[in-house]
Amino acid sequence: MTTDDKKSKVKLRSAEWFGTQDKNGFMYRSWMKNQGIPDHEFQGKPIIGICNTWSELTPCNAHFRKLAEHVKKGILEAGGYPVEFPVFSNGESNLRPTAMLTRNLASMDVEESIRGNPIDAVVLLVGCDKTTPALLMGAASVDVPAIVVTGGPMLNGKLNGKNIGSGTAVWQLHEQVKAGEIKMHDFLAAEAGHSRSAGTCNTMGTASTMACMAESLGTSLPHNAAIPAVDARRYVLAHLSGMRIVDMVWEDLRLSKVLTKEAFENAIRVNAAIGGSTNAVIHLKAIAGRIGVDLELEDWTRIGRGTPTVVDLLPSGRFLMEEFYYAGGLPGVIRRLGEAGKLPNPGALTVNGKSLWDNCADAPIYDDEVIRKIDNPLIEDGGICILRGNLAPRGAVLKPSAATPELMKHRGRAVVFENFDDYKARIGDPDLDVDASCILVMKNCGPKGYPGMAEVGNMGLPPKILATGVKDMVRISDARMSGTAYGTVVLHVAPEARAGGPLAVVKEGDFIELDCAAGRLHLDVSDEELKARLDVWAAAQTVDPADATGYRHLYVQHVLQADEGCDFDFLRGCRGSAVPRHSH
Repeated sequence: MTTDDKKSKVKLRSAEWFGTQDKNGFMYRSWMKNQGIPDHEFQGKPIIGICNTWSELTPCNAHFRKLAEHVKKGILEAGGYPVEFPVFSNGESNLRPTAMLTRNLASMDVEESIRGNPIDAVVLLVGCDKTTPALLMGAASVDVPAIVVTGGPMLNGKLNGKNIGSGTAVWQLHEQVKAGEIKMHDFLAAEAGHSRSAGTCNTMGTASTMACMAESLGTSLPHNAAIPAVDARRYVLAHLSGMRIVDMVWEDLRLSKVLTKEAFENAIRVNAAIGGSTNAVIHLKAIAGRIGVDLELEDWTRIGRGTPTVVDLLPSGRFLMEEFYYAGGLPGVIRRLGEAGKLPNPGALTVNGKSLWDNCADAPIYDDEVIRKIDNPLIEDGGICILRGNLAPRGAVLKPSAATPELMKHRGRAVVFENFDDYKARIGDPDLDVDASCILVMKNCGPKGYPGMAEVGNMGLPPKILATGVKDMVRISDARMSGTAYGTVVLHVAPEARAGGPLAVVKEGDFIELDCAAGRLHLDVSDEELKARLDVWAAAQTVDPADATGYRHLYVQHVLQADEGCDFDFLRGCRGSAVPRHSH
């Protein structure tokens, strides 16, 4: 079918605004013309929205003004007309109490901005952790043609002539300060070299993970995930994405044709191969819920477990995102999986109109140390470990590639912190009753409890333990963990403590059993004792006044649990792009 044939079959959504010769058409066009737009731009051209999460308060995305200009060039070259619009930018590094609290708010902004405006398709400019899922969630709920353009990772960090990873280094350096291994001035001196260019964290943190998820889902052009933010090829990709989105309009290539169950299965397998963040479990579930794909925690076991981690990248390995891109980037990883018969659905459609495997079958791999061969993996089994048991009836997660193998099966005495403030107040106490075999347990840091489910699950170890040379302990909470962090950390315990999950009634001195291979997380108390404790807990609950008003009230009342993606209950499902009734 020729391009003209395709165009003849597609009715532009924007024509509902600009394509009528009446009072409404007059008004819509007239107001837009105050920006100097000539009349011919409204005549049968796709209007392409550029959904921009630029903000100086979101350092990862602070270069997006320039990125958007390159997208615009591509749109214009392909015969479309670009219109850039801002949406809520929930940056991880500055936003309190946590950017996760506003991920759903941002997705609502995106959804309603797309649905309510005269655009035929959208380019999603994403970067910092929550901006990628938020924009994909919002766009999925509208189901228009959409393409992801990521801002890219920053350059390698530098300290004392060596590479350091943004995000990961701060956890390591802080533990070294607490252990007395380095001085405070050495810790502070690392700041300047830690984040030395535009872009997201350069480790396989949540930002890089979600960029890889977007590419493996088929929602971006190949190599989108790993090109460094300041590399000229990032701007070339933005230009090409702008060109491609125009063709996607004529092909009616909407997100629902790309975001299939097969695409999510590919992403789960890729997440294991890259040693991706546990946050991907929550975000993929939320995106799937918006497009109507049934994605369950068990899919992470069914698809992910047994997959070798082949990307040797911090925090699990040695290298950083620069080396990953130079080694071949995500297409190289997908090629490794495909050649080994480990890509679940090679034929899954991507936004360039080709299958995922067609895009990656001949991808060059330049460095077998960074992108290892399947038979020489960094981790034999890098799939996210899904845990269940009486402590987590609806599930919990653990990232094996960041954990200590010897601790993956462990029984220990619980040292319990009622919340994050309690943890901060007591963890440094030299009289804390703790030894290296204990399990640190923190409550009330889940979706409702924090609220927003902050990335505090990778609790720093007690200084008295660090001083003995111990670097890792089992830690359990209903919180999340930064993708840049590491350790044997059980996260996303569901139901959370604040929602009445069994975690709420774990007591100091209880024994807990962790068995990753068996997928088991068990509190060693009887069913009768557990029920009695929960009954006492429920009778003592009161309403937190801070939860009574504002956005926090909406959040606490409607947020789903971690196993359901922490979306709002009323946002699940695809509401489509039907043009709202005009008001004139």
